[in-house]
Amino acid sequence: MKEARDKVAAVPRRPSDAPSLRDARVRPLLDRILDTPHLAHVIPRLQPELLHRVIQTYGLEDCGELVALATPEQLTRVFDLDLWRSARAGRDEQFDPDRFALWLEVLAESGVSLAAQKLAGMDADLVITGLAQHVRVFDSGAVTPYTTTDGQEVTPIRDLGDGLTADLGGYLLVSRRTDATASWDAIVAVMTALDADHHDYFHHVMSGCRALSNSEPEVDGLDDLLTDGDQAMFDVAFDREQRREKKGYVTPAQARAFLQMSRQLRLGSDARPPANPVARAYFRAVNQTTATDDPGMPRLLPAGADAASIPEDSSAAVAEVVDLLREAGILVQRPRALLNASQEHTPRLALIQAQMQLVLERDPSTYSARSEELAYLANTILAGCSIQARPFTPQEASDAAVAVCNLGLQNWPAHWIHPKLRRRGSLVETGPALADDFLAGHDLVSVFQVGWTVLYDEVSMDVAERLIGVLADLGSDLGLTPSSHFEDIQTELDALRGEMTRHWRAGAPWRARDAMDVIAILDMPAWAALLALIDECPVVHAGLAASQVAGTRAVSATAFEFISENTQLASVREFMRSLPEIFRR
Repeated sequence: MKEARDKVAAVPRRPSDAPSLRDARVRPLLDRILDTPHLAHVIPRLQPELLHRVIQTYGLEDCGELVALATPEQLTRVFDLDLWRSARAGRDEQFDPDRFALWLEVLAESGVSLAAQKLAGMDADLVITGLAQHVRVFDSGAVTPYTTTDGQEVTPIRDLGDGLTADLGGYLLVSRRTDATASWDAIVAVMTALDADHHDYFHHVMSGCRALSNSEPEVDGLDDLLTDGDQAMFDVAFDREQRREKKGYVTPAQARAFLQMSRQLRLGSDARPPANPVARAYFRAVNQTTATDDPGMPRLLPAGADAASIPEDSSAAVAEVVDLLREAGILVQRPRALLNASQEHTPRLALIQAQMQLVLERDPSTYSARSEELAYLANTILAGCSIQARPFTPQEASDAAVAVCNLGLQNWPAHWIHPKLRRRGSLVETGPALADDFLAGHDLVSVFQVGWTVLYDEVSMDVAERLIGVLADLGSDLGLTPSSHFEDIQTELDALRGEMTRHWRAGAPWRARDAMDVIAILDMPAWAALLALIDECPVVHAGLAASQVAGTRAVSATAFEFISENTQLASVREFMRSLPEIFRR
């Protein structure tokens, strides 16, 4: 068997379709990491999230040496991050079988015995589910033709397709694809090594794949059941969610539920609503997990369960790798913007900065709780929301969470603190300012919900409603009569008004963004500004100010700021009042 392993030990590397990262700006940093002394002791102590960011930055194919040093525990958590993709921002993530195959190729390149060792330390259900997307597995005897006693030749399974095949350990492996030779070579090589070095694990994986190879439920019209393959994928996804929840992640479904509930807060209610059930369940689960953690475990570079002990003289290597990761922008310093604003003018986040500073000075434990709440809010935005029809970056999600909280502090209903300020039929807009220590007794999740509701009601929905009104008269204002040369523009404006009205009534005006392209013909900056305002997370785009200046035709797509104070809301209302005049220019 050793001879067989030697024959497949050198798996050819497939050409990468990713852009080359070996340029003068990027590749040297990875080379310096790879040249770090005692790297074999350092890599197993990196947080899996940090290792994943390295892989994202430099590309999986170029990080094979680092992957080879990672522990199975690390790889399991890296797989949780890397093997699941969402087709659209904020949607549920789906397992990516092509990415799984690439991982097998990269692992095989480092040596099939080592790759087999890594897989044998991982959850077999994940490996089975991933392999089952690429291979069908049968018992060799079940597919071998035989002759009955009466001389009849029988072929048990006739339809094996045209895929590649391999006999291995008493099983027949049949490729589900004919266009993935490199993946097939890696799968056969690693399975051969598993059979040789981890025989029991190999048979467990093969048995699992065999069970998924011919799974078709009996159709009786009585039940609507998942196939075994779909059920296996569901189970793997559920296990992943359980692992990630323990690490503080928020699932897209939970994030969407929280954000949608937060848009429906009734600011005019007599009393502050109860705590959000989604957030409450999250923090209860996190607190239960934290209580069982080892408090002495370092948080920056926690060792994997099977990581080798690090030599005393290699602590400098750990520090060197950390410094290199910071230099590459992969590991960022803890953000200090909440406490150290150095702008000459009054910062937009002045209110929450002052509140958090006071909490830090008076009660560090409460400050820690508020920081955890901010992290939850940022993760929720990251998992369940989009911006400009794309996913948030982690930094954008963090900035958005802080900005919305600042807006929530500015708009916290005064009668929730002073009931006598409540007037019949309306909310008193002005009242006593919040106490300086308001956050000592109020959580940021509730504050965020107030700000998120204000954004939704006074920006997304209000701007959409006003735009619908503007569109009703815009054609006649611009002279777009049916006999004019601009009849097509009028048709598109009518279509936009219909789409916007439909989605506005459904409470999701951002779903009409694709129909808004016609506005770009009339005024490009105004179009960019409107897209940013009628969004899941509204922002003030640079086009809002640029549209006030005649002749401006282009603005940067990334030039926007999160809405964090009421003065920005006032500028949005002023922009919408001037919109008809902007279009008439």
